[in-house]
This record gives sequence, structure tokens and C-alpha cells, in this order.
Amino acid sequence: MRICSLVPGATEIVVLLGFADSLVGISHECDYPEAVRKVPVMITPVVDSGARTSAEIDEQVKALASTGQPLYRVDEGALAEARPDLILTQDVCHVCAVTPDTLLRAIGSLPHRPQLLTVAPQSLNDVIDDVERIGTALGAESRGRDLARSLRSRIAAVRDKAAGRSRPRVACLEWLAPLYVGGHWVPEMVDLAGGLDALGTPGQPSRQVSMEALSAAAPEVAVLMPCGFSVSRTVAEVTAVCRTDPALSRCLTSVPKTFAVDAGSYFSRPGPRLIDGLELMADICGGCGTSTRSADTIVDLTGNFCLTGMSR
Repeated sequence: MRICSLVPGATEIVVLLGFADSLVGISHECDYPEAVRKVPVMITPVVDSGARTSAEIDEQVKALASTGQPLYRVDEGALAEARPDLILTQDVCHVCAVTPDTLLRAIGSLPHRPQLLTVAPQSLNDVIDDVERIGTALGAESRGRDLARSLRSRIAAVRDKAAGRSRPRVACLEWLAPLYVGGHWVPEMVDLAGGLDALGTPGQPSRQVSMEALSAAAPEVAVLMPCGFSVSRTVAEVTAVCRTDPALSRCLTSVPKTFAVDAGSYFSRPGPRLIDGLELMADICGGCGTSTRSADTIVDLTGNFCLTGMSR
């Protein structure tokens, strides 16, 4: 079977199920595990997010969306050359990946129409159900069930460990300029990990909030997880934003504990590593924080100079 996976989380599932060698196409964001980076890229973004700030990315995305322009381009030549039997795509967030409509137009030009499997998870359970759906599409139902069972077991272990523990109020910031709080599976992760999401609603999309709303929520823990960002990029971003936004600086400084996490690996992408993110969130809610985690996974910014906008 020849597989094009245009969703990073789905690509990780394909690899975990033993079909890495069947991948003939990926998206520009599929970068894990390392071996998939040699697979031809089928999707390119219109917005160069790597060279822009949060505010600049937001502005350009909204400008394109307001005029109905696509945020991603399909390399139709590369797709035709790949000759996929199965294409994996998503319909959760049209800002994060190519839309089904755009993809369908590209597929329409192929001489052989491939099977299209669209994932649209809103919760951790949906993500794990998609593991089984993808396993079935690959003809590996038992492996899909086994992987799903393992992931569910890890979720149960986190939930059981958090039971009866004091539950801190947590604010998960999915974007910094403007402020967005995490949605979909993120509030559920906070709940399972033993926290109370101060602003997010399980199963609902991420949403923009005001500085006043963030302050009024009085979080005891702030988790900075800008969508798709690494820890180092998040630290650089919050440093820059707080230097120009005194209100955010004051707000974050008032939060007892503030962490930057690797959102791109463990929170943004609906795939198996969300369970690693859940375990990381359990450390945060349980007060462990960075004690057992590497600096490329989480950084404790509590009291850090970047939150005051001043150098040392």
C-alpha cells in the first residue's frame, strides 16, 4: 500500500503500526520520527510561520481567510508521482493543515482515485479511535487495537494517580498575540491530569480571550503552548511579547507557576504523543514541574526575567 499522510499525528500512527516504508508523501509539518523526513512533501504553507511573530502570523492568516484564499498549496505534480492508494487528512483546524476541499480538487486530477480517510478528533478518545480506524484502513486491525489499548491504559494510569489530589487552576495559552486558550482535547488533558482548566472547555475549539478574562480566571498555573511551537521558540516568543505588552507581563508574573512546553510534540498534534503530553501535564498539576523532564520538553519560567520584560 502506498500512503500519503498529510497530518503529523496520523503519520506517527502509520509509523507506530509498522508502515513507515509505505509512506510516499507527507505534509511539511510531518517531522517525527526522524525517518519520515526523507519522504517527499506534498503540502506547502502560504504563510512562512518560521520567520514571523505570533502577531504577524495571526494577521496574515486572518487576511488570507477574509479573502477566501487557501493557507496551503498541494503539490499536484508530486501527488500524482506518489500514486497513493490511501491519503490521510484532517478536518479539525483549517489553519493547521490543508482543507478537505482543497485536497479533493487535487485528488480529482489523479488518474487513480485513492481512498481518503479524514480524521476530525475533538477529544483524546477520538484520537485513540482514529488509531484503530487507521489500523483498519492499513489492514492492521489487531495492531491498531493493541496500540489503542496501550494508550488507553496510560490515560487510566494518569487519571488514577491524580484522583483525590488537590486540583490547581490551570490556564493553557495556545497563542500569545492575540491570546488564545487551548481547546479540543487540552482541557480534558488538564482534567485527567488533576487540574481545573480555568478558561477552556473540553471538546470545544480553542478561543481568543482578553487579558482581563485571563486575569479574572486567577490561574495558579500557566502553561504556554503556542500551537506547533517548540520550547525554545515559545521562550523566545514570550520574551519578545512581554517586552512590548506590559499587561501580559504583569499577568504572567502574578501567576504562581508558569511553564513553557513543547506544544508541537505533545499538545497541538492529535496523535499518540498527546498521551506523553498528558503525562507531562500530570507532572505540572502534581507539582513536579521540570524535575524529571529535559529542557527541550518543558522550561519553568516562574519568576523569570522575560516575564517582566527586563534583562538581568
